[in-house]
Amino acid sequence: MGEQVTRVGIVGTGVISGTYLDHLAKLPGVDVVAVADLDLPRAEAVATDSIRALTPDQLYAADDVDIVLNLTIPAAHAAVHQAAMEAGKHVYGEKPLAMDRAEAEPLLKYAAANDLRIGCAPDTVLGTGTQTARAVIDRGDIGTPHAATAFMVTPGHELWHPAPEFYYQPGGGPVLDMGPYYVTSLVTLLGPVVRVTARAGRAKQQRKIHTGPRAGTVFDVEVPTHVTGVLEHESGALTTVLMSFDVWAGRLPRIEVHGTDGSLSVPDPNGFDGTVEIVTPEQREWTEVPVAGGYAGAGRGVGVADMARALRTGEPHRASGELAYHVLDVLESFVDSAVQDQPLDVASTVTRPAAVPLGASPETA
Repeated sequence: MGEQVTRVGIVGTGVISGTYLDHLAKLPGVDVVAVADLDLPRAEAVATDSIRALTPDQLYAADDVDIVLNLTIPAAHAAVHQAAMEAGKHVYGEKPLAMDRAEAEPLLKYAAANDLRIGCAPDTVLGTGTQTARAVIDRGDIGTPHAATAFMVTPGHELWHPAPEFYYQPGGGPVLDMGPYYVTSLVTLLGPVVRVTARAGRAKQQRKIHTGPRAGTVFDVEVPTHVTGVLEHESGALTTVLMSFDVWAGRLPRIEVHGTDGSLSVPDPNGFDGTVEIVTPEQREWTEVPVAGGYAGAGRGVGVADMARALRTGEPHRASGELAYHVLDVLESFVDSAVQDQPLDVASTVTRPAAVPLGASPETA
């Protein structure tokens, strides 16, 4: 660990906190010093000799916490962010930034007015998968990107999740569930989105839980479960999107980017690494691209470490609140376009985050 260390306190000690604790312990420049939960015994269960258990209010007030890592449920994200910032803390959270744009916008305004930073997952785009694809595009290997495709299809979470109803209620659906990974990757690769057009459907009005103590329970579907359309990027590139809980099986690629001089296959944006492949007029078979960028061996929490480094250097951090807000704006606009049956402009924009150089460390890059 480097000489300068940014101290982190975690609020929310559910299942995902274990993954963050494991990865943050391996990252330079960050040190988890406290955990908190509304259920204090749950926080105490993950505390150690060097990580103390607190209530959320105690953690916000702690003098030795620089960044509050918000791992609460999505409905609590905005309130926890606000409470932490009012205590003078920088915040980083799981996606989404907030439940909707109306909740998220005041957070960014408060942070800007008080010289605080907001960071937000997904940080998968900082790994070698998306960053290698970014490097290929930036060095011109496929010419000028003009089109892309993004596909996320599954038969539905009720097949494996014991309490899947929230996936099918307002705030859920395939776009808001998995869309942050895909759109964050697309913005990283191709830049911000200025306009969206979408159509939506719903294969079933009700679904049945298949596993757990409530197996056999039938529940209503309240949101579109099959959404498709086009994202228009500021650069002029057009991305065709399909996100569905209504597909039993598919052989669709996760993301492909097509340029004037070649095509690029991008790995699953829900992961940090994966194989990048390219086709060009000279090489007309898919060929693997050597790793060309990204944090090697990255896992959940690398965005926190990247933010900690940026705080120390005064540089922008990559998994920023502004990026998360733009992604949320794009996703909400995409769903709204389908519901309203018309193209919609995306009001927000964002600067494309800086690339992560090959061989970079979160402490120095």
